[in-house]
Amino acid sequence: QVQLVESGGGLVQAGGSLRLSCAASGRTLTIWRMGWFRQPPGKEREFVVTINWSGDDTVYTDSLKGRFTISKDNAKNTVYLQMNSLKPEDTAIYYCAAKTVVGDAYNYWGQGTQVTVSS
Repeated sequence: QVQLVESGGGLVQAGGSLRLSCAASGRTLTIWRMGWFRQPPGKEREFVVTINWSGDDTVYTDSLKGRFTISKDNAKNTVYLQMNSLKPEDTAIYYCAAKTVVGDAYNYWGQGTQVTVSS
């Protein structure tokens, strides 16, 4: 089993920044990739970015490139999402996820952290 705990959400004004953290514990050596997803109010959950467990391969959703940056602290088993130039449309619950099987869906999810961007 893998446990994921997100932190760092909150209320920020448009143009501001936030850094989300996702700490992984348990059988972390089984993790293949980590990802961030978000679910805006009244909408479906959407993919944001993914990073492999070694931290040297990332894939972003095109619309967020340049504003959002994923990184990983291998010593702490923690993945970060740095969000800059935030917009009201970035308001969402942000979820951290992990997948342990190559090619399969994400099979572990965090509880989510709320990000609210005010105009």
